[in-house]
Amino acid sequence: MQYRNVGGTGLKVSSMCLGTMVYGNQVGETEAINIIGRALDAGVNFIDTADIYTEGRSEEIVGKALEGKRHSVVLATKVANRTGPSANDAGLSRKHIMKGIEDSLRRLETDYIDLYYVHLPDYDTPIEETLRALDDLVHQGKVRYIGCSNFRAWQLCKALWVSDLYNLARFDCIEPPYNLLTRDIEYELLPLCASEGVGVCVYTPLAAGLLTGKHDPNKPPAKGTRFTLEGLGPLYSERYWSATNFEAVACLKQIAGEYDLSLTQFALAWVLSNETITSVICGATSLKQIEENLEAIEVKLPDEALTACNDVWQQIRPTRFSYGR
Repeated sequence: MQYRNVGGTGLKVSSMCLGTMVYGNQVGETEAINIIGRALDAGVNFIDTADIYTEGRSEEIVGKALEGKRHSVVLATKVANRTGPSANDAGLSRKHIMKGIEDSLRRLETDYIDLYYVHLPDYDTPIEETLRALDDLVHQGKVRYIGCSNFRAWQLCKALWVSDLYNLARFDCIEPPYNLLTRDIEYELLPLCASEGVGVCVYTPLAAGLLTGKHDPNKPPAKGTRFTLEGLGPLYSERYWSATNFEAVACLKQIAGEYDLSLTQFALAWVLSNETITSVICGATSLKQIEENLEAIEVKLPDEALTACNDVWQQIRPTRFSYGR
């Protein structure tokens, strides 16, 4: 297993992070605990969850799985999404953050979170209020490091400036989507993170499963996949289920075959070939899946493979004139 520092910090995490979004729903408790155990045995020390995953069940299952192992794990969870019916049960206000951390600590059966992400931007709350609340949690010892997810480059840059201006805890990590079909963070966000020492832990490295190469474009998505999840299925379909993406997947599958890799392993290895990436979040739903994912960690793709991937990306997103020089 490879370990990388989170941005400019001394915190070391495995290059594979175990995602637990569907634990308690698509994956039952017993199977989830077995998967977590296998990941830990393989050297994975980084687990990602959130307060809204399966309405809190994911956090509860992770807490059970880490009994007696908590301090050897870098545990990440999140706050911001709606967790109740009232006006203050969502967002990044001090009130919601303070309630969110207590609820997560209880469900996870721990007294601290290693990496606490704000799950998405809150356009109704000043970023200074959010950062002051998070800074308080760091000083209280309830949180070790803070991060953000789904922020645009300008939002991260503004947050870093506010932290510098008021001497507050800063975002040391960001969690954006990144895969062979979704590469827009390369234009501004990744250069910003490299410049400012911000770690990058990416989600959906397999494009909700499309980059497994197992889906048939001529048939509806199979049950039990991300594309058929209640509530989230339509969102994933809108993002990835398209003729253009299926054409790209066919090309990428052929490239992966030239290196005797499954498309899954090839796609994960490609993400980790980017030196700015700290860790790739893999949401394994079975022991078989996690074994395949683990094998990809040690794969180093040659320059020819990376160039071929760039050619496929140019077909999806042709080069246009950009405003920056």
